[in-house]
Amino acid sequence: MNQQNKLSLESYKGTRDFYPEDQFVQNYIFGVWRKVAEKYGYLEYNASILEEAALYKAKSGEEIVNEQTYTFIDRGGREVTIRPEMTPTVARMVAQKRKELAFPLRWFSIPNLFRYERPQRGRLREHWQLNVDMFGVESIGADLEIVSVAYDIMKAFGAKDESFAIKINSRKFLNFLMDTFLRLNGQQAHQISKLLDRMHKISGEDFIAQAKEILGDDSKVEALATITRIKNLDELPEEVKAHESVAELKSFLARMETLGIKNAIFDVSLVRGFDYYTGIVFEVNDTSPANPRALFGGGRYDDLVGIFGVEKVPGIGFGMGDVTIRDFLETYSLLPSYESIVDLYICKFDESFAGFASQLASDLRKEGINAAVDLTDKKVSAQVKTADRQKIPFVLVVGEEETKSNKFKLKNLSESKEIEVSREDLAKTIKSLES
Repeated sequence: MNQQNKLSLESYKGTRDFYPEDQFVQNYIFGVWRKVAEKYGYLEYNASILEEAALYKAKSGEEIVNEQTYTFIDRGGREVTIRPEMTPTVARMVAQKRKELAFPLRWFSIPNLFRYERPQRGRLREHWQLNVDMFGVESIGADLEIVSVAYDIMKAFGAKDESFAIKINSRKFLNFLMDTFLRLNGQQAHQISKLLDRMHKISGEDFIAQAKEILGDDSKVEALATITRIKNLDELPEEVKAHESVAELKSFLARMETLGIKNAIFDVSLVRGFDYYTGIVFEVNDTSPANPRALFGGGRYDDLVGIFGVEKVPGIGFGMGDVTIRDFLETYSLLPSYESIVDLYICKFDESFAGFASQLASDLRKEGINAAVDLTDKKVSAQVKTADRQKIPFVLVVGEEETKSNKFKLKNLSESKEIEVSREDLAKTIKSLES
């Protein structure tokens, strides 16, 4: 192979390689996700990464479908998309087996997702995401439980209330605001929604200027600006405050506080990008100046199952990505320290002791010890160095004395301490020192 055709050592742009220490953190994140979801009674499901492109064209939103999907024509002439999100897939699964399933459903999944977008901090082309969804419940109790799951996951990671805020809004409220209060046409409503979504990323002057360009009506611009300045639902204009969606939002926020969730706030700018949301929407945001961004979010989507031509099934859920959560954990020094899954590294003086070392490792594995044997012909000091570099906590060396006495010098590498242990006490000693 000539230099011109040399293969790249880099992973595909926007994706990651997971070396063991990276995978350790990833497994930790997945473990916390699973533990909390299962604590609430959610069952794990999965599906293929391939879906017909029509599924996303129906409900994901124009930006996702037109600009961010990996879509291709397969050998059978079908238009296929590598999934950019999981919610349409789980809705399809529910629609398919709706007559057989026992509602309400509590499901979760940890799929990997793909979007063709510009890689940046917190956003890559491939990521993994916890999806937590409930189907078959219309009451606000489902909304409260979903947000509670999200809150408890953050707490399970060690996050303090002041390190994240839960922003709350309602698509019902936004629709009323656009259609009835501001009397916008469809195109204006879409453009104003996009403007609200980026409101915190631009100056107040830019917001007003762009709103004027869209609406062309100073009275509507002023009415919109008034709404955006409001931090409390009680401050809304009377004709807005009287709408049922406001009462629902007030009740929702009050009930969250009774559950002990005190870092939730109303935010009129919270839109959420997907077209399928129909009710309460929420978003968890990092409050640190070092990482001021949305971490994840979700909401209610009561019409999504119905797009498959079957009766509607109410649904609500959220998706929490591994990239933003890892950034959050790093920002607050909450990442776990790497620990090798190998308990013991068995070194040998020379190849004549290889059989004994292998048998010792095999016996210890049966006693619950993860043991690895050095299979090289390196010097003992180099073998020990290998164990140390791989962060394996314990080593022992097998030589003539050990094979005769069945006693071993067990060394704790992190503390540079060494104790003599008999064969029968070896597994028990390692376990006690690790605990």
